[in-house]
Amino acid sequence: MTIGRLNFLRHLGPGLISGVSDDDPSGIATYSQAGAMLGYAACWIMLLCYPLMAITQEISARIGRATGTGVVGIIRRHYPPWVLKPIVGLVVFANVVNLGADLGAMADVLRLLVGGSPHLYVVLFGGLCASLLTFVRFERYVWFMKWASLSLFAYFLTAFSVPIPWGRVLYHTLVPSLPLSASAVAVFVAVMGTSISPYLFVWQSSLEGERARGLPKLRRHSATGMLANEEVNRIRIDTYIGMAVATLVAYAVIVTVASTLHASGMTEIATSAEAAEALRPATGPFAYAVFSLGIIGTGLLAVPMLAGSAAYAIAEGRRWPVGLARAPHEAKAFYGCILAATVAGVAMNFARIDPIQALLWSAVINGLLAVPVLALMMRIAVEPAIMGRLVLGRRLKLLGWAATGIMAATALALLLTLGQ
Repeated sequence: MTIGRLNFLRHLGPGLISGVSDDDPSGIATYSQAGAMLGYAACWIMLLCYPLMAITQEISARIGRATGTGVVGIIRRHYPPWVLKPIVGLVVFANVVNLGADLGAMADVLRLLVGGSPHLYVVLFGGLCASLLTFVRFERYVWFMKWASLSLFAYFLTAFSVPIPWGRVLYHTLVPSLPLSASAVAVFVAVMGTSISPYLFVWQSSLEGERARGLPKLRRHSATGMLANEEVNRIRIDTYIGMAVATLVAYAVIVTVASTLHASGMTEIATSAEAAEALRPATGPFAYAVFSLGIIGTGLLAVPMLAGSAAYAIAEGRRWPVGLARAPHEAKAFYGCILAATVAGVAMNFARIDPIQALLWSAVINGLLAVPVLALMMRIAVEPAIMGRLVLGRRLKLLGWAATGIMAATALALLLTLGQ
């Protein structure tokens, strides 16, 4: 029993980290907004998101494992610079804006809990998150991220602290409904864009590539069917569990906010800190504190991932030495990118930049960029010469292109609702 449990835990790594990092403070704000505006009618959106998240992340993970590099690195190998450079630039911009918004949300929540200066907290959180990636050994970092993911249970505790009509919740989970208004469509698009984003593809594929580079040469390049099946199963278990955690946390936030704020007539939420503060009268001080600590915990998970994802994108695009398994002196430019992304995110909180507008543009970029990145990933993942025995089979090929089509429709809906 113990051995089986340990073997199971060894399967969890890049996919779980990607999943728990998807529920960052900015994501929590988006899910809170969906629950406040749409009520229980937002529940079915997460049921739609889960298979799309699992499929796209599995494909990105396979690319990393098969090629020994991330999505950006493999695009650099097979496509011209005019394709690569805009992708890298937009991924980095969106990551930095998201990172800055997350640091600001964490600081605001801590100020609400204990008082003090939010600017000081932004600097402290930024320094802590950069240190996690720079000074903690890669294996220890992965271990920390796995156990830190337990902070996500804060949202389940909050959900079960309020009365919930589970019959209505189940109905709206299984029966799609969406008001025919621009604001409702915009929230739907925001949830989709938050859940399925290019930075997640970059992060998980790069971690899988790093794992592949750390394997013995014979095992790394082995063409045996048994090894390929083992790796596919490991990636699938890791990814599907990670995305399930992300989906369930988002679902818990939507249900909690729908049961409290939407039910009381409050339909506008701008930030995760605002959501936490608004929940205090409805859930009581304990649930409020738990929800707030959950925002800080998920921020500590997500901010290093956003900085690391930006660094992977730049370093792989420039052919620099890359990888968290390398010591800082072995990959100076890579770790310099991590520090630069974090500093830029911190600085954003001191500049006169509207964080809500910045986050909106970050979501717009992620939503639009996901489509071409997914299309390039699919073209790469179906090539046996690139993927070897990890090439996509017929089922995953169809599902992957279907997910790309759905995201394209979502991007079109995003464009149509921007000016409304």
